Amino acid sequence: MDITLTPQREYKDRLFKAIFGRDTEESKRWRLELYNALNNTNYTDPNALELNTIENVIYITMRNDVSFLIDDQMVLFEQQSSHNQNIALRGFLYFSQLYQIYLAKKELDVNRYKKIEIPAPQFIVFYNGSTRTEDEFEIKLSDSFIQKNQASSEAYEWTAYVKNINENHCKGLQKKCNALYDYSRFVGKVRRNKESGMEIQDAVNRAVDEAMGENLLEGFFKRQKAEVIGMILEEFDEERFKKNMREEGYEDGLADGLAQKAIEDAENFLKANIDPDTIARCIGLPLEQVLQIKEKLSVKA
Repeated sequence: MDITLTPQREYKDRLFKAIFGRDTEESKRWRLELYNALNNTNYTDPNALELNTIENVIYITMRNDVSFLIDDQMVLFEQQSSHNQNIALRGFLYFSQLYQIYLAKKELDVNRYKKIEIPAPQFIVFYNGSTRTEDEFEIKLSDSFIQKNQASSEAYEWTAYVKNINENHCKGLQKKCNALYDYSRFVGKVRRNKESGMEIQDAVNRAVDEAMGENLLEGFFKRQKAEVIGMILEEFDEERFKKNMREEGYEDGLADGLAQKAIEDAENFLKANIDPDTIARCIGLPLEQVLQIKEKLSVKA
């Protein structure tokens, strides 16, 4: 199968995580700055945020970007470059996984009589796609209910709070978080270069050079130049991959998709050192299969 390396469609997602979702001192500081800007708080200790990001929670295209705990609040930041009406449902599924891991780590059993207290959720989506949107808007889970009535909407609600972080949008938020402002400026530079007709590599190289010249993100682009360019240019295009898979006779099916989801979930739980018995009960896989997945992960490590 011939899989051509082409510009990564999700480079903005990967760059967002590189800036806000790493366990480095600068990333911790930028993450705290973003949290403070969103919540009008004044926390000063970057280490107060316990990072617990999970990759590939649902499917390849459904990653959560940055999740962490602070003051008994479970916070999830996600970057989106396409307008998606299912983001509230996705967030609901993400947090289901995060809460299962939280309970497993705390060795808490939902079947016990005494009430279990859990962190309150906060789901923020940072949108920087090309579709025009308002600066801020909400997408509610109840909008996806087949039967819509006031009672169910009020009793079972889940909300994604979307922030448009393109240049000249959400100016107040970007003013309070310089790291977010610099990230948005860089994405804008790449976009304008591409729209002017430049080849993608030239567009990226020029944007990186300009970011270095303007000292965006306190020299991050200078220190991580090769990585930034690499994450944009060196990943295969997912749509081409899917097309090639179909041409080779592999068709997407609901059953296959659900099975793959369960396997990916099991891998994520195992990487978080969750007991295989707990995993098998949570996601409905046979214990033997979970143990096989654990053995394969051990071999890869």
